[in-house]
Amino acid sequence: MDERIDLGKAGEQLAVDYLLTKGFVILERNWRFIHKEIDIIAREGNDIVVVEVKTRHAPVRELPEQAINRQKMQFLVSAANAYVKYNRISLEVRFDVINVVYEKGVPDIALIRNAFFPTLY
Repeated sequence: MDERIDLGKAGEQLAVDYLLTKGFVILERNWRFIHKEIDIIAREGNDIVVVEVKTRHAPVRELPEQAINRQKMQFLVSAANAYVKYNRISLEVRFDVINVVYEKGVPDIALIRNAFFPTLY
């Protein structure tokens, strides 16, 4: 398999494990709506949390969350809207990013809560 795909899958699994240790409930992984995908959909308290996972090897030229451009944000918002409507969910939706950066084979995981707000996109 492609090394980049393997890295992404490993990062997503680390992100899921991390969220579970923080008390999140994982609702979906790799949820698709047409050609849009949400890496992780979780619940934390009364929030539905849409999580985009960005995984990189150090050194990084840009922070992983900087790789989430305006179009990706719009895709995430659109997919999240579909998920909420399809499942008839009436909770608040939040958009988080998890950065996984491997340095010398050791992952560093960082959660960015409210990485962006859907009203801006």
